Amino acid sequence: MMRYLIAGASGMLGADLQEVLAGRDVTALTRADLDVTDADDVGIAVEGHDVVINASAYTKVDDAESYEEDARKVNADGAENLAIAAAVNGARFVQISTDYVFDGSAASPYEEDHPHAPVSAYGRTKSEGERRAQRANPDGTIIVRTAWLYGEHGPNFAKTMLKLAALKETWAVVDDQVGQPTWTRDLAERVVDLLDANAPAGVYHGTNSGQVTWYGFARAVLEEAGLDADRITPTDSASFTRPAPRPAYSVLAHDGWAAAGLPPMRHWREALADASRHGVLS
Repeated sequence: MMRYLIAGASGMLGADLQEVLAGRDVTALTRADLDVTDADDVGIAVEGHDVVINASAYTKVDDAESYEEDARKVNADGAENLAIAAAVNGARFVQISTDYVFDGSAASPYEEDHPHAPVSAYGRTKSEGERRAQRANPDGTIIVRTAWLYGEHGPNFAKTMLKLAALKETWAVVDDQVGQPTWTRDLAERVVDLLDANAPAGVYHGTNSGQVTWYGFARAVLEEAGLDADRITPTDSASFTRPAPRPAYSVLAHDGWAAAGLPPMRHWREALADASRHGVLS
C-alpha cells in the first residue's frame, strides 16, 4: 500500500487532502508537527513514504514584503528540503505553488511553461521553491499552481463576503483583477487524480476553469446564499493600497492535463454552487 505524507495538513487544502485520501495510509503533519525548514526533521519525517505532498506555505502576502527571508525559509528552503528527502526515499513529490510566480500583465491565460516574473516577495519565494524542488528531484516532482482558493477549513474571500453581508448593507469589491476561484476540495481531488494516474513530472495548473473578477466572484457568492448581490459595488485596485502588488490577471491555462490523460478542472461557477450546497461557505 502506498504511504502518503502531507506537510501543512491543517490548512484549507491540507484538510481537504486528508478527506480525499481517507482510507489510505496517510501521515498528516501540521506546522507544529513538522518544521519544513529543518532538513534533518524533514528527512526523518519523509522516510518510508512513497508520496510527499507539500501544502505548507508562508502565505501572508503583505507581511512577506517586510519579512521576505522568513517567507523564503518556508516557501523555498522548505520545498527543497521536502524534495530532497523525497528523492532520497524514491518518493514522488507534489509542490503546491501559485499564480504569483507571474507578473499578472498577460492578456491570455498563462501556459504552464510561461517564464516566471514575480512582482512580490511572496511570488519570488514561491518561484524559487518551484525551481529548487525541480532541481532536487527532477524526475519525481509535480508542481501544481493554484490561485484564489476557498474552502471549508479556513478563512477565505468567499467566507469574508458572507460575513460582510451580515454586518453591512453595502460594500465595494475590486473589479479590475481577474482570476479563477478554486475550491480546495476540487484541487485536493485533482492532486490525488494526478498521483493515481501516475502523471509525469512537470507543471500543472490546478485552478477551476473560466474566469471572473473579484467583484463578479463576490456577487456569485451572495447569489448562492440567496442574498442580494446588488449590495456589492465595483471599485478598482487603487482604492485598496496594500504593501504587496496583486496580479491584475491571474488566469492559468490548463493544457498540461492532457499529459496526464485528465480533463481540465470544472468551471468555477459549477464548483461554487456545489460548495455552497455542501455548506462549505457557511
